[in-house]
Amino acid sequence: MKQKINLYIGRILACWALLVFASTMFLFIWFYLLCFILQEPYKTRWHRAVSRIWMGLFLAIVGCRFTVKGKHHFENVGPAIVICNHNSLIDVPVSTPFLPRANKTIAKKSFIYVPIFGWIYQFGSVIVDRKNDQSRRTSFEDMKRVLNSGLDMLIYPEGTRNKTSEPLKSFYDGAFKLAVDTQKPILPVVLLNTKKILPAYPIMCFKPGKIQMDILAPIPTEGHTVQSLKQTAFDIMSAHYKTNNPV
Repeated sequence: MKQKINLYIGRILACWALLVFASTMFLFIWFYLLCFILQEPYKTRWHRAVSRIWMGLFLAIVGCRFTVKGKHHFENVGPAIVICNHNSLIDVPVSTPFLPRANKTIAKKSFIYVPIFGWIYQFGSVIVDRKNDQSRRTSFEDMKRVLNSGLDMLIYPEGTRNKTSEPLKSFYDGAFKLAVDTQKPILPVVLLNTKKILPAYPIMCFKPGKIQMDILAPIPTEGHTVQSLKQTAFDIMSAHYKTNNPV
């Protein structure tokens, strides 16, 4: 009985969170219009600044606290490939705004078809059609240009949400190939508690709580192959998640 009540409350809260997200999006959409005329990297920096205020307001209204640890790891590090675990749909809108520096993320083409949000999201993203080889090649070159412009690239190396009981799903090669090709460092980021706040199962179930973003020490690329860099990053992030995942 208690479980059913909790599920019922969670779904009411999920509807409330969705309503807040949509209503605040319409409030902030006007500020994103500047993205039509700004050039890079100023467009991405403006996009992040607006998104940071929007998501800060959203999280406060729905009862979530957000803390960031390890910001100092960005000091004295040039443009980097930031890699982040992916447990929940809430990861995507909160990770980009609250990283210490402006960044673009890699996004599936299907995102741009989400009404209004997709239009906003593509301003801060490199869009890729994973089913199209040419699109994947083009997006890879686009990510190099992002790094060359002085911005960071944010990539979720698991590809899709981790719906397993394991700390991480296996990583794809993309982020690490980009790092080896450009000789840019990897900056691992671990998001904690988002799986509990907005889980994949049961669907449409929201539980307010604390989201913690832990920024870990950068991993130099020099001397690594794609596979060794991928394994090193996986081991570091998996160990951190196991040690620090909130109860």
